[in-house]
This record gives sequence, structure tokens and C-alpha cells, in this order.
Amino acid sequence: MSTTTFRTAVVRTPEGPDSIEIIDLPVIDPGLGEVRIRIAGAPVHPVDLAVADGLFHGLGLIHQPERTGLGWDFAGTVLATGPGVDLEVGTRVAGLVEGFDNDFGTYAEQLVVPAGGLAVVPDGLDLVAASTVPLNGQTAAQIVDLLGDPGAGGDRLLVTGAAGAVGGYVAALAQDRGWHVTGLARAEDEAFVRGLGADFTTRAEVGWDAVADGGVLQEEGLALVRDGGIFVGVQPSAQLPPARGIAVQTVQVHSDADLLSELLGRTASGELAARVHATVPLDAVADAHRAVAKGGVRGRYVLIP
Repeated sequence: MSTTTFRTAVVRTPEGPDSIEIIDLPVIDPGLGEVRIRIAGAPVHPVDLAVADGLFHGLGLIHQPERTGLGWDFAGTVLATGPGVDLEVGTRVAGLVEGFDNDFGTYAEQLVVPAGGLAVVPDGLDLVAASTVPLNGQTAAQIVDLLGDPGAGGDRLLVTGAAGAVGGYVAALAQDRGWHVTGLARAEDEAFVRGLGADFTTRAEVGWDAVADGGVLQEEGLALVRDGGIFVGVQPSAQLPPARGIAVQTVQVHSDADLLSELLGRTASGELAARVHATVPLDAVADAHRAVAKGGVRGRYVLIP
């Protein structure tokens, strides 16, 4: 790694994995309230594939004039701190870069970010494993917050995509709030879903008190909710209209350092599962995107700069 530049993955004209470039950018010093981090791992998410494919550009949601960065979450080690930061150099941290309209992302050797959204990674938790927690874990926890506690109408929650990265967290975390959780997933995922403490199904009937749509079924998932129930989706750019008195909400993940610290602690203790499918060098980012696009992966590909 150069002391004056660092490598990062971007797209200029988004046309899929082959349009991803690794470029060199100058190292910058962190400003007020910021830290510079050496990244140890950055997961590949479906949303990153959509950015590289040009989906959000086509929707007019990305406005970068020169390049668009890739990657949402990371774990790594503090290299330098700006004024007003009490983290020490060498501290192991994890965090989230919000949104996809950025000229930088976490697919990189280094990153400068606000310190306020970071959480310290507990001793004993591998940084690569920790990197898989910020986006999926916080998204799931914020879905559960939108669901709230079960009301008088019933406590039956269906989690679609329950073996996926977000759905698996929702299935585990929603039980803390008193929901009776059933996970919808493929037959081969039954042991994993039941291992979360949830019931399991491969085909869901209609009439659920609430649906957390980790599988992005959208209208199909909404149709499974009883009249007056709750539906929480995961696509802010495609929120469904209310129907049949259903409270329709969509999660829009945001950084919450206290929440992330809690999730990392529960992961370190083994209460929550860190799901790393494989590690891939940053130079092989296009291959990682192609592998994720094939589907069926349980756990994340994590890029290693």
C-alpha cells in the first residue's frame, strides 16, 4: 500500500462487473470528527451489484459526475484521527457508508469517515466477520423497530428470505420483541432457520399479522398480510402503496453506533451468526459480483484489499 495513494473500486459507466475499475486516489487526512481507516474487509451486497449494473443511475438516483464508489460496510483499523476524535490509532472498528450516491465506497484500501457512526469491534471477533454486521444487522434491527411490539391483533410474523443476510437477522431479533416468527425460505435452509428459534415454511399462506420482506417479494409479500396488518419492505426506491388497511413501511438504513456496538457484541458472543461465505481479493471484485449474481449464496463474499 502506497503512503500517498490508496486503491478503490469504482464505476464510471455502469455496465455490470466488467465496468468496475480499480483506481488510485490520494490519501487525505481526516478532518474534524473524522478518522482514516485501513479496511480489513468489505462485503459485497446485492445493492452493490445494482449500482454496478446501472439500476440506480437509470432511476436518476445517482448524480456523481466522474465516478461512483461501491461498498456500504466495512471493518478495519484506525490509521489516523482528526480533531475531536477520542479513538486511538490501532483501534479496531466497523461501520457503514450510507447510500449509493457516493464518489467513494468501502471497496477500498482506506476510507475517511465520521467517527460518530463507528463501533469498536470486540476482542475475539475477527475483522472480516465483523465487516458483515453493519449493513445487514442494522437494517434488520431497524426493520424490527418499524414492526414494533406485537399488538392486540396478533403476534404472527412471517419473515421472507429468512435464510438471507437481512432475513436471518430479522428472524432472530424479532423474537426479542415478542413476535412469533416463521421463516419463509427454501427447503434446504430449514435447519438454519429453525436454528434461529423460528418456525419454518417453504410456502406461506395468507393472513399473517405482519410480514418482514427480507426476500423482496414486494406485492407478493404484501398479499400475505391480513387486513389491518403490518408490512415492512426493504426497497426504499420502490415503496408499495397502502392496501386493505395494512401499515406499509420501508426501512431506510442509517448508522447507529450504539446499535452497531450491541450487534457486534452479540456476534462476538455467538448469539448472532456472522456469515462469511468467502474472502476475495479486491482485484477480483468483478468475479465476486458475478458469483453473487448467480444467487443461492448463504453468507457474504468479503473483499480483502
